[in-house]
Amino acid sequence: MSSLQPVRGTQDLLPEDARRHRAVGEAARSLAERYGFAEISTPIFEFTDVFSRTLGDTSDIVTKEMYTFERSGESITLRPEGTAGVARAFISNGLGQSVPLKVFYRGPMFRYERPQKGRQRQFHQVGVELLGVESPQADVEVIALGAHLLDELGLAGKTVLELNTLGDAESRAAYREALVGYLSPKSGSLSEDSRARLERNPLRILDSKDEGDRAVVAGAPLFTDFLNEASRVFFHRLQDGLTALGIPFTVNPRLVRGLDYYCHTAFEFTTTALGAQGTVLAGGRYDGLIKMMGGPQTPGIGWAAGVERLAMLLEAPPAPLRPIAVVPVGAQAERTALVLAHRLRRAAFAVDLGYSGNPAKRMKRADKIGARAAVIFGEDELARDAVTVRDLETGEQQLVAMSALEDHLTRFR
Repeated sequence: MSSLQPVRGTQDLLPEDARRHRAVGEAARSLAERYGFAEISTPIFEFTDVFSRTLGDTSDIVTKEMYTFERSGESITLRPEGTAGVARAFISNGLGQSVPLKVFYRGPMFRYERPQKGRQRQFHQVGVELLGVESPQADVEVIALGAHLLDELGLAGKTVLELNTLGDAESRAAYREALVGYLSPKSGSLSEDSRARLERNPLRILDSKDEGDRAVVAGAPLFTDFLNEASRVFFHRLQDGLTALGIPFTVNPRLVRGLDYYCHTAFEFTTTALGAQGTVLAGGRYDGLIKMMGGPQTPGIGWAAGVERLAMLLEAPPAPLRPIAVVPVGAQAERTALVLAHRLRRAAFAVDLGYSGNPAKRMKRADKIGARAAVIFGEDELARDAVTVRDLETGEQQLVAMSALEDHLTRFR
């Protein structure tokens, strides 16, 4: 059994790592709630079409990274990201009458790719989606929530917000035509994947990680040169809103989203503190997604953040909860210790019951686990219907009546 290891690309979250993850997840959930986003949870697996249609059948995720399997004649895929499942839930549950709909999600995602620092085959994300609002005010609010989360985690000084516009459908169509005109004569220099995308989804080439593709794309025309007036106004209002909120940003004209249902806003919070894996939170506007999936025309914008990457950036894991140690002295006190520990836990105290050992051994354990106080009692205390409470920071102790114990212990929460 000692040779058993976790599957490559997965990891055990031991208590310290789990506390880091929980700090990220709880900060995101709490802030999302403050911004009016209600939590939603979609299944970990969906019918494969949910992802192959929304992520594009030429994307690396669909062609190389999805965990897909057949069951009872149906093709099922472990979710590689969260937005598609939320969009499917929006359609399946008839939520079109509930817009604007603001939801927050968190949980594991799955992609088959080369494991590396901050990137696992089973990883975790937190994310938000705002559906049903066409105004750039929604984009400002969603980005502000992302910036607030990074600030809450103490990471604002370690990240930079990069921003771009993809324009509306008209602007995008004009840009696509210009991009194809630029790339077609250079197709021989593109990778095999990008040559396949040139006809079906040329904007995906802009996302390519292939060095040869990047060299070709470096000279490609920019989205900003093909924006119509409406798209320029939208982007200006977005920037003006972020400026009003004091959220700094840089415009990165090479920041794109290759799928056709994306429009207007694309953004990423990046860092240099994790080496090559620089993006910690990213999102964009996807006004065409839900209609493409068969639902009503519904604008949307959202972001997702990698929990592993954010957790790695935290200065230190949150300290574990400091419990109250219950220390019985003598065999007759053991049963009372069990009952007292139960009583205190029901009163919302964290309690450690040492299970066995003499008082010295149990006090040593209390010190090891960082207990805040110890409740000590033997025959003498029980005869007086009382316990001795010791402050494990100062060493001070006093006799406390059983009936007043909860009130006395509140100072040690």
